[in-house]
Amino acid sequence: MVLTGLCFVGVTVTVKLLHGRVPAAESAFLRYLLGLVFLIPMWKALRDLRMSPRQWRLSALRGGAQTLGVICWFFAMARIPLAEVTAMNYLTPIYVTVLAVFVLGERLAMRRILAIVAALGGALLILRPGFRELDPGHFAMLVTSLLFAISYLIAKIITDELSPAIALALLSISVTLGLFPFALAVWVWPSWGDVAILMATATFATAGHYAMVLAFASAPVTVTQPITFLQLVWSVAIGALFFAEPVDPFVVGGGLVIIGSVLFITLREAMLKRRVTPSGPETKF
Repeated sequence: MVLTGLCFVGVTVTVKLLHGRVPAAESAFLRYLLGLVFLIPMWKALRDLRMSPRQWRLSALRGGAQTLGVICWFFAMARIPLAEVTAMNYLTPIYVTVLAVFVLGERLAMRRILAIVAALGGALLILRPGFRELDPGHFAMLVTSLLFAISYLIAKIITDELSPAIALALLSISVTLGLFPFALAVWVWPSWGDVAILMATATFATAGHYAMVLAFASAPVTVTQPITFLQLVWSVAIGALFFAEPVDPFVVGGGLVIIGSVLFITLREAMLKRRVTPSGPETKF
């Protein structure tokens, strides 16, 4: 999980190095297109894959949500500091908790409601509406977290029927196809240097996801989840040292509030599962 966090910070740093030279939609498209090279070992499994209409619909819906989320994320990266992107990205588990009530029929206990309210308070601390001018990148990150939460919930459903590796491969292909028309609409020819940066982005992203899978297979979520929050520390440090982004105590404080809320929900869920282990497909998660 430490390696996962470093890789994901590497993703944000390499995207930041583009400095907006390549439009957000095109940057996202090239990152996913270049990342398809890592799917080559899976081509036989993909060729022999037979999916039901329902699985096709779920995969397409997930790809659509992830496509729009990735565009918003690349847009935000070009406009707001690394620390703010990282801190606001922690809202995704909060969105997941809320959406699970409507999508998966889960119940929301008072403790979880209070944790969600606290996380939203942390987001307000980061944004500080009325006390500073908000950038479109901030709103893009709010949308990004919501769309990634939708993608995550669909992944929880679809991995009941498909292996995580196949689900990830289908996501990579569908997002590449989904991003193509958006990239074409704003296309500018990137330099070879920018292509190299985007290849590094794809490499970091793939390595990060692989390391995360290994971590989830080796330890419970209660062990792995807290380590992901080191990303905020690294993002603040890298932003200050390499991109001259001042350390904003409100961003750090708001991020810690969100982190505390997510950690509380994670630990609470782990305690409940320890008391009652589900007998259905939920055990796969």
